Order: sequence, then structure tokens, then C-alpha cells
Amino acid sequence: MEECYVVGKELGYGAFSTVRQVRHLASGQGYAMKCVTKSKLSAQDDEALHDEVAILREFDHVHIIKLYDFFVEPNMYYLVLEKMAGGELFDRIGKKSFYNEGEARDLCRFLLEAMKYCHDHHVAHRDLKPENLLLQDATDDSNIKIADFGFAKRVHAPKSLTTMCGTPNYVAPEILKGLRYDEKADMWSVGVILFILLGGYPPFYDHDQTKLFSKIRSGSFEFTVEYWGGVSQEAKDLISSLLVVDPDGRMSASEALESDWVTESSHVLSVRELGPGLAELKKFNAKRKLKGSIHTVMILNRMKVLSELPRSKAVGVHEGLSNIV
Repeated sequence: MEECYVVGKELGYGAFSTVRQVRHLASGQGYAMKCVTKSKLSAQDDEALHDEVAILREFDHVHIIKLYDFFVEPNMYYLVLEKMAGGELFDRIGKKSFYNEGEARDLCRFLLEAMKYCHDHHVAHRDLKPENLLLQDATDDSNIKIADFGFAKRVHAPKSLTTMCGTPNYVAPEILKGLRYDEKADMWSVGVILFILLGGYPPFYDHDQTKLFSKIRSGSFEFTVEYWGGVSQEAKDLISSLLVVDPDGRMSASEALESDWVTESSHVLSVRELGPGLAELKKFNAKRKLKGSIHTVMILNRMKVLSELPRSKAVGVHEGLSNIV
């Protein structure tokens, strides 16, 4: 690795790794390098890391973080990735003075296009959340990338996945129920993110995680008039088609891209201001940041107790890249 890159300042850190700024010696190009200590990984963590690398090596999409290099050395793994200098998408939105449906729709379309690419390649991301939606630079709101493929898994057959993983507010009900699942679990998470982008708050929330999981399993949510009165019916219809408890009835990424709201003209949507939603999103984001960097929940015993599920095999905690700024 040191023959190819000059290692610079630390950008972030986690339980298993640090992320550092690096410069490629030959080209002078800057990147972010995730430096993972082998001894801190369980066998399952190690397997998950190699799955992540294999998937990212194969992927090439404008809205998915790109892996440029991977080094295996005696004590370390080094992943060389795009440096996402723009920070988190939700932080950027929270700084806006004005925000409209046209902007929210464009962000949703970028996310759906990335999900269609993943699902067309039979890969489930399994941890979509605001922390994993990053911006490449500080000036372009459209240059969004989905990061952290640490839980990404190839789907070899419908409903073939069994690992309990995800982040509580965004996890699909079939995972909480201990059912076999597939790429459709990602579409539930997309529905949650879209709900927050428009309404400013999550559709499922409770300080008591037992109650939270109960709400998710039942699919119980509503469009409160105070925040949703001015939002187009087509947007609410799309969300309702994504937050469907039965994954067989849940809209796919391809179908969502053809929905009335996603295909609506920018001129029509740009006049719909999301003032109440923006105000709530600022509050939501402030609370989220106060809690610090929320990493992927993969503590199986805790989820098992809270969701009253039977024991299930799971991989270990794998860090995210949401702290790269």
C-alpha cells in the first residue's frame, strides 16, 4: 500500500478501523482509505468485509461509492474509496432556507436509480439510512452516493436471506419477524427515507424499541395534516406503496421509478414548498447528530429480546463510512 499511496490525516474512526486521507503517488489524486485491523475482526466480520469488497469491485454507478483499491497485508486490510467531502445529505438539506418537492423528488430518484442498479445485480444493501447517503463535494446537491456496503449481500434466490441486520427505524418488518427476505427489504428503507425527506420526521418512532418494532411490524403510520397537507397525493401514494408490510405487495425500484410522482415534471413539483417538513427535518437532524455517529445495529441478542424473535445466526458489527467528511 505504501508503495502506491501517501497516507495523510485521519478523517474518522470506529471500533475496527480508521479512515484516512490518502494521495495516490502516480496520479496525485486524493481518496479516503479505510484501514481495518485484522485482529479485531471475527471470522464472520472478515467474511462480510470480503463480500463488501467483491461487490464494490463489480459495481460502477454514479450514485454508489466507488472502490478503487484493496490491499491485504499481514495485519491490515486497506480499502481505497472515493472521498466524500460533502458530508451527509441530510446535513446539507438541514442548512437550506427553502426546500421543495422537486428537490426531494430528485433526491429520491437518485436513490431509486442506485437501488435498481443494486437489485438488477441481485445485491441487497440491507442498511439504507440517512448516515449512508453522502455527497461527493460541498457544492453539488445531486452528486449523492450510497455508502457502507458492509451488510450488502448477494441474493441468489428470492427470499433467501436470513441474517438479522439493519438500523431500527429503517429495518423492514420481514426482518423483525424473522422471515426469509430479499432485495425488497431495501425498498421499505427507501420508503422510510422518502417519508423523512418530505415530512421531516420518521414514519415509525418510539423511545421504547419494543413499541417501535411493533409499529414497524404492523406498518402503522399516518400522514399528519400539519406536515403533509401541502404534499402532493402522488408522493404519498408512492410512500404508501413502499411501506407495505407484505414484501410481495411492496413496490420494486423499477416500479417506483415509473410512478406518477417520480415522473412528474420539475416545474409542477418545484412550486410545492416543504416549509413545515423542512422545519421538522432540521429538528430531526439535530437530534440525530446529538446522538453522535449512529453505526449499524448488529447486536443480535438485543434485537432478539426487543423484537421477541427466536435465535438466528448473524454476522458481527461492521462499521459504516458515514463519518467520512
